[in-house]
Amino acid sequence: MTLAQDDVRRTATVDGLTINYYDSADFETGAEGLAQPTTGPLPLVMLHGGGPGASAWSNFGAALPGFAKDFRTILVDQPGFGGSDKPPVEGNYYRFAASYVVGLLDKLGIDRCHLLGNSLGGGTAMRLALEHPERVARLVLMGPGGLSLNLFHADPTEGVKRLMEFGADPTREALKAFISTMVVNQALVTDELVEERFADATAPGSREAMASMGASFWNPDTFEDGMLWREAYKLRQHTLLTWGREDRVNPLDGALVALKLIPKAQLHVFPNCGHWAQIEAAEEFRQVTTQFLDNHVERAK
Repeated sequence: MTLAQDDVRRTATVDGLTINYYDSADFETGAEGLAQPTTGPLPLVMLHGGGPGASAWSNFGAALPGFAKDFRTILVDQPGFGGSDKPPVEGNYYRFAASYVVGLLDKLGIDRCHLLGNSLGGGTAMRLALEHPERVARLVLMGPGGLSLNLFHADPTEGVKRLMEFGADPTREALKAFISTMVVNQALVTDELVEERFADATAPGSREAMASMGASFWNPDTFEDGMLWREAYKLRQHTLLTWGREDRVNPLDGALVALKLIPKAQLHVFPNCGHWAQIEAAEEFRQVTTQFLDNHVERAK
């Protein structure tokens, strides 16, 4: 099964902001092979990472057909990324983005769902789960920002350094250096991928949005709100932590505090894998995640 980007792309206005998203549900015909929006398992909402040129489709577009066989799967462009509007960030980014994701769920009539977040999206997912626990059934957090606390690695990590270098000098070479830290398999770092991400990263408003997002984690008035590891003990959802063993952005030792503090946490580590498990270990990632979510007995009403 294939899902063309334009076939599943939609937009919604949330508190005056245009939010771009991709929804595997075909509301008119109930496309064959796709989990339906009103029956079966709870919907699965995926939130992408925050590197230059990141978007819901770039992170999860290739994974969507596989997950759509079992779940109504929704990929969301967080504010400042992809096709969503790019306003200045108010407060800490995780809280800012989570408020718009909740607004989108309201627009779609989704009272409760599973949340999956990669890196920056993992931080947004956790903040949403903390602030609106009744809306989140199970959590899948992939090398999550804010929750990852490096016990042995120096900060900033190699991947974060490359991210900062691109911000200071946004060239294709700097972007390729950043993308190269995402994966072990360097064959995945193609010229086509670099061009696609570079176009998105330098589109009107993108650099300003990334700077505003980054500033929310450094601003003395907002940065502590992003230290989600301090609130990990409050999570009550069953939580699957997934990590690439060779992650150079949020290294594996960053999982240990979260694994200890989250009452219902479990950890799966993908060998020979970096920060993009959904791409580099695609089929194993889908199987592990689907099995974890299938253990949840609550169904969509």
